[in-house]
Amino acid sequence: MRNTKNALRRLDYVFTAVDQGSFRQAARVLHVRESSVSRNVVALEQFLDMQLFERSAHGVRPTGAGRAWIDVARTHYEGLHQALAEGAGEPRRRNALSIGISGLVGRAFLTRLIHRFRDLYPEVGLVIEDISHGQCLAAIRRRRLDVVFVRGAQADTSCCSETFGHERLFVLLPVHHPLANEAAITWADLADERLLMPACPETPSARPRMADHITAEGAVVQTCGSASEMTAILKVQLGQGVILAGECFARSVAIDATTWLPLWGENSVCPIKALWLGSNPKRALLRLLGIARNVAGPVSDERGSSRHQSG
Repeated sequence: MRNTKNALRRLDYVFTAVDQGSFRQAARVLHVRESSVSRNVVALEQFLDMQLFERSAHGVRPTGAGRAWIDVARTHYEGLHQALAEGAGEPRRRNALSIGISGLVGRAFLTRLIHRFRDLYPEVGLVIEDISHGQCLAAIRRRRLDVVFVRGAQADTSCCSETFGHERLFVLLPVHHPLANEAAITWADLADERLLMPACPETPSARPRMADHITAEGAVVQTCGSASEMTAILKVQLGQGVILAGECFARSVAIDATTWLPLWGENSVCPIKALWLGSNPKRALLRLLGIARNVAGPVSDERGSSRHQSG
C-alpha cells in the first residue's frame, strides 16, 4: 500500500512539473522543496527506465517518449481520482459546480451567465474563485475546478476550450504618467513599462501572452508577478507599473490616483475562453456551457473567424 501511495505522489510531482515548466515552480505549487520534486521524478524515471524530462537552466520539458507516457498515465490517473471521489460519499459535489476565473476580463459576460444559471437551476450550488493563469490547467485536470474562464489561455489535448466573446483591453496608469492624458494607447507606447501580472508567478511558458504582443512591436516590457489584484493596483498608484483589464472592469471600477486608457491596434482585443475536461460527467457543467453559448451569441475573433471548440 505504501509503494502505491509513493507512486501516486510521484505522479503528482511529474504532472505538476509538466504544467509549471520547472521543478522550482512545481515545488511552490505543491508546497514542498525543489529537491523533493527532483528526487521523486528521478526515482520514477529509474523505475520506468525512461527519461521523462529534458532539463535546462530555463526549466524542464517532457521528452518525446516522456510526453507520450505522461499523457496515457494522466488519463488513467484522473479517472482513478474521479472513481475514488464518486465512491467516497461525495453527493454534495455531484450537485455543485466549481467555477474558476482568471484575470480581469469578461466580468460582464460572467455576471450575466451566472445570474441566468442560478435562475434556471437554483438547486445547483456554485463555488466561484479566482485562480492564477498558470494553475488553470492543473486545477481542471485534478477536478478541483469544473470550468475556468480565462483571458485567451491555450488548452492542451487533455482539455476542451471554447471562446465566448471578446473584450477590449484597458491599461491602468498612475495619473502623473506621461501618457495619462492620451485618448488611447498602443502596445508600442508601453515600451519599457513594468507590466504587473496579478496573482501570476508562473514560468515564461505559462505567462499570459500579452507581453508577447509588446515585444512583437519592438518594445521592451518587464513583467512582474504580484500577490493579488489589490497589490498590483497599489503598485500602479505608487507609480511602480501598469496593469491590464477588460473594458467592463475598467469602466465600472474607478481607482484613486489612476486613470484607465483603452488599448488600440493589433492584439488589443482579448478573447474570453472557457476550459474544461471533456470527460467531466456533471450535467450541470453541460448546462452552464449551453447557457454560455446563448448569452454570448455569435462569436467571432479579430479576423472574423467563428467560435472554435477543441478537445
